Amino acid sequence: MSRRAMSSSEQPLVELDDLACGYDGNPVLERISLNLYPGQFAGIVGPSGSGKTTVLRAMLGMAEVFHGAVRFPSAGPGQRLRIGYVPQLETIDWSFPVTVEQVVLMGLAAESGLFPWARKSDRRKMHDLLERLGIGDCARRHIRELSGGQQQRVFLARALIRAPELLLLDEPTSGADIKTRHEVLHLLSELNREGISVLLTTHDLNSVAAHLPWVICLNKRVVAQGTPDDVFTPEILGRTYGAEMIVVRQGNLILVSDRLAATRSAEADALEAGA
Repeated sequence: MSRRAMSSSEQPLVELDDLACGYDGNPVLERISLNLYPGQFAGIVGPSGSGKTTVLRAMLGMAEVFHGAVRFPSAGPGQRLRIGYVPQLETIDWSFPVTVEQVVLMGLAAESGLFPWARKSDRRKMHDLLERLGIGDCARRHIRELSGGQQQRVFLARALIRAPELLLLDEPTSGADIKTRHEVLHLLSELNREGISVLLTTHDLNSVAAHLPWVICLNKRVVAQGTPDDVFTPEILGRTYGAEMIVVRQGNLILVSDRLAATRSAEADALEAGA
């Protein structure tokens, strides 16, 4: 299934229709319209405070809607779209006394109400997921004992145990080293090829350019969307971030930097050369 935008004749998986939403009476998103289609693998980029997380929370019913609507056209009458959610690791209370297997099984608690008395089939599925994600030997460990990459996989397993049709991830590569970032994005690409639609938020423009087939540039409204080749231009990124951006293209490779970061890097190189 194609992971690019689908034709307008195809039914969206999720539809944000002229949506204004936020928190405590204060709007964050300014009447945006956005469709996510079955089989897409997309990323939302934009500056801090641009509403990236709020888009995900709107799909989860966790934001206050002031105008417009969030719809799930592909879900049948009386049915709900199965959504898996991976929050930012920074928002998690790591002191809470819970093991890896308990965290993963919590993904089923809202539906089954059986936690901590999970069924054998659920526990088997949980162990299979941990093995697939390369953390099978961590099941009995406390989550705070794990590395950042392992923690990210734990919460990905918690989202996947519900067999989601749509996987939402908030900054899944934040704070990760280069190797871990690429491993996470390769894994998400593999899950997408298996039929799970994926939408993530990120600040890492260069990883997006290398791994994601569809990008949504957001700054309280949708500035542009398309393939990285289409939207990663100095003009579009400048409007998105409100700053001058540098885009370097070399064959199929796209590298992005803001002017200030590039200037500082050049100054540092000059100082090092003169040392």
